[in-house]
Amino acid sequence: MKTKERTIEEKICPLEFAVNTISGKWKIPIVWQINEGKKRPSEFLRGIGKVDRRVLNQQLKEMEKDGILVKEAFNELPPRVEYSLTETGKSLVEVLWLLNKWGETLLDKNSDLE
Repeated sequence: MKTKERTIEEKICPLEFAVNTISGKWKIPIVWQINEGKKRPSEFLRGIGKVDRRVLNQQLKEMEKDGILVKEAFNELPPRVEYSLTETGKSLVEVLWLLNKWGETLLDKNSDLE
């Protein structure tokens, strides 16, 4: 799915665009963690199971480009970088809470089928 590469003339489905923006194995866990406050990349590595540093950095870059995160680099030695949620990212957290609630409902229904 190449939603972001479409020309302006093509109609873009907002839902497809949103899902593509947060697709990626680690993006939702990143948002959950950063919702607690600013995080350094090393904190994500400790807090998220088996994420590879290279993959984490790529997903952080994508989320920064998409306006979900903001990166703050400090001019000190050793270099320090922190990420925080933008207003768009904070609104994503609200959506994820609703999706979490929906997931709980699905789990309850599926447990009745067993």
